[in-house]
Amino acid sequence: KLLNFFRKKSNSDLQKSALESVDWMKKKISNINKQPAGKFKIGGLFFFYYDPKGKNTLPYYDRFPLVIPLERYTDGFLGLNLHYLPLQMRVAFLDKLMDYAVQGDAGEVMSMRISYDILNASRGLKEFKPCVKRYLTSQVQSKLLAVEPNEWEAAVCLPVQKFVGASASYVWQESIEQIQG
Repeated sequence: KLLNFFRKKSNSDLQKSALESVDWMKKKISNINKQPAGKFKIGGLFFFYYDPKGKNTLPYYDRFPLVIPLERYTDGFLGLNLHYLPLQMRVAFLDKLMDYAVQGDAGEVMSMRISYDILNASRGLKEFKPCVKRYLTSQVQSKLLAVEPNEWEAAVCLPVQKFVGASASYVWQESIEQIQG
């Protein structure tokens, strides 16, 4: 699991992983609109640029979400934006979600079989509360960049959230309060 992965690493190894993550990200998103669009899949993981329709009434929002889609609608989807959690909590939450991983024939992770109902019913997944967001297809400003399951570890560790209206530390404090409340 991811938490065990991080616990076993020294500080220098973690720094090396962070640098590798940044290199990975630069390669993946440098030409996000020139790459083939990722195939939208419930339970996958995606980056994209987003401009919310009601942004003038929102206290803050993320322009570059990292989302696990939960439900599809005719005009968009419901998803978990992992950027609303501070890094350690984000890693721990993704680690818990791996219990819902769908595995391929060779045992590799393919996606997650997770839904809003499962999250809402589980006492052990309270971290989902600040992450649930509704996205309108008309407001997606780029192609969806699919993150392959073997890249999830790198993607979740990247500090690439683009909050508008508040600092990341403020958003994360609000999220922690929502989870604890």
